[in-house]
Amino acid sequence: MAMGELEGYASRTSSLSRTLPGDGVESRRLEEDTKSPMIPGSPKAEPNGTDQASSVGGTGTRLYSRRWVILVVFSLYSLANAFQWIEYGIVSNVFAEFYKVSPTTIDWLSMVYMVAYIPLILPVTWLLDTRGLRLIAVLGSLLNCLGAWIKVGSVLPDSRGFAVTLIGQTVSAVAQVFILGIPSRLASLWFGPREVSTACSIGVFGNQLGVALGFLVSPLVISHRAQEEKVWNIRMLFLGTAVFSTLLCLLVVLTFKNAPSLPPSQAQAVLQTDQQEYSYWRSVLSMCRNKPFGLLVLTYGINTGSFYSVSTLLNRMIIHHHPGHEIMAGWIGLTIVLMGMVGSIICGLWLDKTKTYKQTTLFVYILTFAGMVFFTFTLEISLPTTFVTAGALGFCMTGYLPLGFEFAAELTYPESEGTSSGLLNASAQAFGMIFTLVQGKLITDYSPTEGNIFIFSFLFVGCILTAFIKSDLRRQKANRNTLQEQMPKEAVCRSN
Repeated sequence: MAMGELEGYASRTSSLSRTLPGDGVESRRLEEDTKSPMIPGSPKAEPNGTDQASSVGGTGTRLYSRRWVILVVFSLYSLANAFQWIEYGIVSNVFAEFYKVSPTTIDWLSMVYMVAYIPLILPVTWLLDTRGLRLIAVLGSLLNCLGAWIKVGSVLPDSRGFAVTLIGQTVSAVAQVFILGIPSRLASLWFGPREVSTACSIGVFGNQLGVALGFLVSPLVISHRAQEEKVWNIRMLFLGTAVFSTLLCLLVVLTFKNAPSLPPSQAQAVLQTDQQEYSYWRSVLSMCRNKPFGLLVLTYGINTGSFYSVSTLLNRMIIHHHPGHEIMAGWIGLTIVLMGMVGSIICGLWLDKTKTYKQTTLFVYILTFAGMVFFTFTLEISLPTTFVTAGALGFCMTGYLPLGFEFAAELTYPESEGTSSGLLNASAQAFGMIFTLVQGKLITDYSPTEGNIFIFSFLFVGCILTAFIKSDLRRQKANRNTLQEQMPKEAVCRSN
């Protein structure tokens, strides 16, 4: 399997204002016109899938049509992995009865995703930085496929079946480590500065859509079925997931490349021109010393960890107040995620237009806190009310996810986006595991209200910490500095 090298992207630099070699006129023109080939008025796509653009002096920026294919394929196999994460939790009472274990034991089928991520994230991001995007994508899709096929053999209505399904879920959890850090890295390597935040949002969108389908499909297929029909439906659910994951694995092998031949932006071009040896561990240490990024790691972990906990325990919350409504719990979960996908896309488009990373992040965080408060105290009123408050909560809580990735990329430039997003996700998994255990215990011993108060108390702390994050937009400065330094060259070329 040809993996290829990162084609000039492995090197990193702390000098953000280096002048690109050769004439910069064409580079600047392309930087200012980084439109998608799908948008009217943008460069037409060549038969080989590249946008027409010339390179002056051997250096330039270019957008490739292939970037959209790679982004869609990634989103789809991220969808398949996220579906496997939530397919048990949203009907935890049904699977607990099927496998003859406690609902808390079923919760571990969700939490294993969080447990697996924390020790593996640094080795995986090291591979992403040193071996490139293609290897990580192929390994992630292969593991996702393998985990799905193992679970096909777990349809046994006893504890032996649970042991097999736990093994399969653990393999899928390891696959997640190869998936969650890709969106911001893929966006920066393949997409121009006017679309990088939108591309990152679309990458996160796929994962959210997988969670949404898990909320919807599992309750419809499994709930309120006779035992024989339940066994058949669970087998078909697992088999369908395995076949879909296999097809996506083949698409990843056929479509993914490490990086385009020419960078998509001046910020990426600056990184390409520096030939200093890149040290992954020096990069990690630099991020650990970055105080604004450290605060973002904490606040992102709190917000996203809260989402993981609420998603895992949603079934228990709903049936506590509305017994027998497992299917409605799925629909409420679907509402949370669908509204979150809308929020993700809107936030991505807003960032590409305004570049107001700090202000947008803080505003969305405050709305998330308010949404969680309303969700907590309206949960027992009625199901229609819960749908409304859950949708408002989802719009902000899951709409926040791409904001964190892109804000981190700005704060840590020129360090690897895969490493920064990996550290964000590690924080989210750690908080998610702790929140799920504590909130689950509070729901069992008291009620969902106490569990949700615990969650929104931490979200309030997250709002305060977000207000103290310094908005140091290094990637934006790199783009501006490079263009400003090229202006004298453009003037000379015009005079000639």
